[in-house]
Amino acid sequence: MADTIKIGRVSIKKTAAVAPMAGVADRAYRLMCKKYGAAYVVSEMVSAKGICYSDRKTASLCTVTAEERPMAVQLFGSEPEFMAEAVKIVLEYEPDIIDINMGCPVPKVVNTGTGSALMKDVPLAAKITEAAVKAAGDVPVTVKHRAGWHYGEPNAVEMAKALEASGAAAVAVHGRSRDQYYSGQSHNDIIRDVKQAVSIPVIGNGDITDADSCMRMYEETGCDLVMIGRGSYGNPFIFREIEARLGGEDYTPPSLEEKMRVMLEHIRLILQLSEKNEELAMHEARKHAAWYMNGYYGSAKFRGRCYMLSSYAEAEALAEEFIQLQKSRE
Repeated sequence: MADTIKIGRVSIKKTAAVAPMAGVADRAYRLMCKKYGAAYVVSEMVSAKGICYSDRKTASLCTVTAEERPMAVQLFGSEPEFMAEAVKIVLEYEPDIIDINMGCPVPKVVNTGTGSALMKDVPLAAKITEAAVKAAGDVPVTVKHRAGWHYGEPNAVEMAKALEASGAAAVAVHGRSRDQYYSGQSHNDIIRDVKQAVSIPVIGNGDITDADSCMRMYEETGCDLVMIGRGSYGNPFIFREIEARLGGEDYTPPSLEEKMRVMLEHIRLILQLSEKNEELAMHEARKHAAWYMNGYYGSAKFRGRCYMLSSYAEAEALAEEFIQLQKSRE
């Protein structure tokens, strides 16, 4: 297996990347994943039309820091002219790659004709991509899409071939259809079919929860890179685990104490990067705290308490209480 892949002019270590996740994969999340070995990160999705109308959130969503590179800024939209203009604006933030979201299944996105709704209109998807590629110059443009719109009627191969013909430098394929949302099983065979149909790099996404599932994705699909979404919730360690497996090294899972220490580090980073006061910023941190506690005795009760946190001191106290509960059962 090659050590790196190239997307346009960008070299990326062939381990695992962080998927774009709106409301989850903010800068703090991306930095935590990078610290533990993520090879590549993508911003939360940004509205192309919103950028063109000077959306006040643009700067915070599009800023690329040195620690995050290589990094893509992800745009979503259904109008080629707005996408082209948005790309020109995003270029000012010097992303390594520009990614287009054609996979989001959420109704408020799909109902505007964007996200995975574009799986129903491949010619329009191709025009959007072509417009972005022309506007991007030498910055590579990639597209993330799904297996198809309807379960049992995949059109990912048709989509990927059209995107390649429109100048896309790579595609990322989530092996579920839009109507599956995040339920059921992701289909590696569809990702494999896309890989066999195009000559550009293919990134495989869906149901990666550990090194075993990552290796299975690589082996069953022949994909060029694996991308992890929900499998990294409260688990930036997954990137270290995968890096160790690919390097033939031993991997020791984190202890509960390490998980709680990293959880608190993550919360501190959220507070540090937030423009909100501590109490409001803690609202953003609550779900992350809860995810770090998954899989332990009494975790359901503690996760509920995470959603009531309003200060860092409370998070520290809760983490210590959680550790003591687990020790009491040894």
